Amino acid sequence: MPSLHSTGQAIARLQHMTRMEAGGPPMIGPLLETLHGVLGFDSSAYMYRADGSGDEHELAVHLEVPAAQSVVADYFDARILRSERQVLLRSSRDFADAVRYEHGPQLREQLMRVSIPELHRSDFYNVVMRPMGFEDCMSLVLRTPQGQGIGTLKFYREAASSPFGPADAAVLARLEPWLAQILHAGEGGGTDDGSVHSEGLLITTPAGRLLWLSPEAEKLMPLAFGWRWRRGRELPQEMQVLLQHAHLQQPARQPITEVRTVHGHFSVRAVPMKAATGMGEAVGIYVTQRIPRGARLQAWLQTQPLSQRQQELAYWLALGLSESQVATRMDISANTVVYHRRQLYNSLGVQDRGELLAWLSAPEGN
Repeated sequence: MPSLHSTGQAIARLQHMTRMEAGGPPMIGPLLETLHGVLGFDSSAYMYRADGSGDEHELAVHLEVPAAQSVVADYFDARILRSERQVLLRSSRDFADAVRYEHGPQLREQLMRVSIPELHRSDFYNVVMRPMGFEDCMSLVLRTPQGQGIGTLKFYREAASSPFGPADAAVLARLEPWLAQILHAGEGGGTDDGSVHSEGLLITTPAGRLLWLSPEAEKLMPLAFGWRWRRGRELPQEMQVLLQHAHLQQPARQPITEVRTVHGHFSVRAVPMKAATGMGEAVGIYVTQRIPRGARLQAWLQTQPLSQRQQELAYWLALGLSESQVATRMDISANTVVYHRRQLYNSLGVQDRGELLAWLSAPEGN
C-alpha cells in the first residue's frame, strides 16, 4: 500500500515538473520514473493521439518495456480489436468514448465485461497481454481542465505481483491533475523544439515503394511512427500524403509534416529527385528528430545526486536564466537563489558558473 510520505514526495516532484518549460509526450520518461516510486507497477503504456497522422482517431502507443513493442502491430489487427471489444467495456482505441465515460482511475474489474477465465481464453489476452507478461491493469484517462482528452496511462502488474486495489487508485487520483498538466503539450510544452538530434533519409518511388533506407532512418522511423512503420510494408499515411504533394509541387516548395511522439519532435519533408539507378523519378524523404531540451534535462537531472530544489535550480541555469529570473520562477528571493547555487556548486564539485554550465551541458552530447 502506498505510504502518505511517498505520495507526498511524488506530488512535490510532479509539482516541480509542472513548473518546467517542457510538456507533452516527451515528458513520459521522467514522469514514469517518479510514479514507479509510489505506485509500484511492473510496466506501463501511454496511448495518445498520433500528432501529425491526419486521423483524429489514430493512436500512438508508448510501451515502457521496449521488447513489448513487437506486439503493438498485432494489437491493431482487426481480429484482435474485435476480441478486445468482446472482453473489455471499451477498447483502448476508442479514446473518445473513454474520455466521455471513464473518470478517475479504473481498476481491472471496472474495465472488463467478462470474467477472468473468459479473459484468459480470449485472443486479446493470448496475443497481446500474455506475451507482454501483463496480468493486472489500472487505467487513467487524462484530460485538460476544459475536458479535452490528452491520453490514457495504463499501469500493469505481473501475475506474481499483488493486484491493484482501491488504495492504489486513490493515490493515482491524487496525482491526476499534475499528470495531465505535464503530459499536455500546451503553452510551454510545444515551443521548445530542441536541437537536431539525428536525421535520416529514405528514397522511394513516387508511388511509395522503398528504394533505399539510411541506417539513421532505420532507427528513426519506429521512433516517429511506432507500429505504423514496418519495413517491407506500405509507408505510413502521412508519408504517402507527402509523396503526393512532392509530385505536384516544385522542389523549392518542399512538402513537410510534423510528428510529435514521446521520442521528440520529427520533421518529415519530401524532396523530388532523380534516381541514380536509372529507374526514373524518385523522392527523398528526410526525417529529422529534435528532442526538447527541457525534457532531456528533466530526465538527466533525475539521475543525478541532487535535491529537488537543486535540480530545479540547475534546470533554470542550464536554460540561461539570470539569478533574478530564477528567483521569479522558483518564487524565492535572489539571496536564496545564491544560497542554493552555492550548495549546488559544493554538491557537484564545481567552482563557478562557467564550470556549472559546462556540467549542465553534458546532456546535449548524449
